[in-house]
Amino acid sequence: MYERERDRILVTGWFSFLHGEATAGDVLALARVERVLRDAGLAYDVVWSPGFRADGTHFADVDPAAYSRLVFVCGPVHGTQVEELHRRFAHCVRIAVGVSVVDPESPAVTGFHRVLARDAAGSGPGPDLAARAPALPPVPVVGVVLTHGQHEYGGRRRHEEVAAVLTRWLAGRDCARLELETRLDAHDWRLCGTPAQLEAVLSRLDLVVTDRLHGLVLALRAGVPVLAADPVEGGAKVTAQARACGWPALVPAERLTAAAGAAAEGLLGRWWDWCLTDGRAEAARIGAGFRAADAVPDAADGLVAALRAAAEAGAGR
Repeated sequence: MYERERDRILVTGWFSFLHGEATAGDVLALARVERVLRDAGLAYDVVWSPGFRADGTHFADVDPAAYSRLVFVCGPVHGTQVEELHRRFAHCVRIAVGVSVVDPESPAVTGFHRVLARDAAGSGPGPDLAARAPALPPVPVVGVVLTHGQHEYGGRRRHEEVAAVLTRWLAGRDCARLELETRLDAHDWRLCGTPAQLEAVLSRLDLVVTDRLHGLVLALRAGVPVLAADPVEGGAKVTAQARACGWPALVPAERLTAAAGAAAEGLLGRWWDWCLTDGRAEAARIGAGFRAADAVPDAADGLVAALRAAAEAGAGR
């Protein structure tokens, strides 16, 4: 049973400060602390940075008198923002948990009544709180392959508009997004240097979202479903390639740019759901078909005949 309201605990960390940062590790450390507090039947509130969670509780909303204890979670204990906590919540018992103590004489450190450090001079380190955070629900891993070029299409280009719709929509999906580039570069560590490196990444994804021909083809080659958008009005090579591969999850540029926000999101959402269900088996089937002995012929199958015919035509001149 929860304690009386006046004994409520305020939980803060670097994820609470306007100019702090919310890292995955910090938020998981918070989840570990929340589990401990809930299991103990202790009432608490969490303060979030308005830059990270606009709909959360922020310091501007907090009445310090409503709390008797303050818990600071994770990260290094230093700086003026932590010192301000001590001043504003001077009446509270203040505890830091799972933190790094860089300077034990810093007012940011000495202002706490108790410091349960993960690492500090003179004491052995303990596991970070994130390591024992509650298990997380699985989310799809999505590769995003977009192009902003292809100026050869002139007035039919809708690349910027299509990319804006796709990225805005993706930002609202519960997924892990991984921006990828089909361009190879042996000198830029952020890019793949060989096709094998890119294929190794693609094969580990759950889905690819792309407006590029090779984003579509290379994902299907790896057996991964693709939500493709053709960024050229009227359709161009992405549409043609989807048809050649027998892949249905294709959205024309005009369907995305002309539709209202909700309509475009609904269209993308339906293909998203299909790709993550029935589309998995279909992508695997198409990928296997590319490698089959009886694969659908491509242009290279006619190359030798074309070379021979060209040679014979040249010899006859």
